[in-house]
Amino acid sequence: MPAEPRRAVAGELTTSELMAIIESGTSVIMQAEVMGRSHTVTLRLSDGTYYCDTPTNLHRHTDPAEMITCIESMGYTTPD
Repeated sequence: MPAEPRRAVAGELTTSELMAIIESGTSVIMQAEVMGRSHTVTLRLSDGTYYCDTPTNLHRHTDPAEMITCIESMGYTTPD
């Protein structure tokens, strides 16, 4: 049975903390502000693929470095 999703606000977690949570099998539901509007993003890992599910797009990354670049560029985490 999967763990309950973790809820966070953009910038609350460091990149390492967020990646550790995702890689442990727990999804993260992130509240973020983009272009002055608040929205919810779900970040998760499934079958070796990292997912960044936004209201308008589903980003897929097969490499952890790609996921790190994505979450840092979007401001979801505080860099380590």
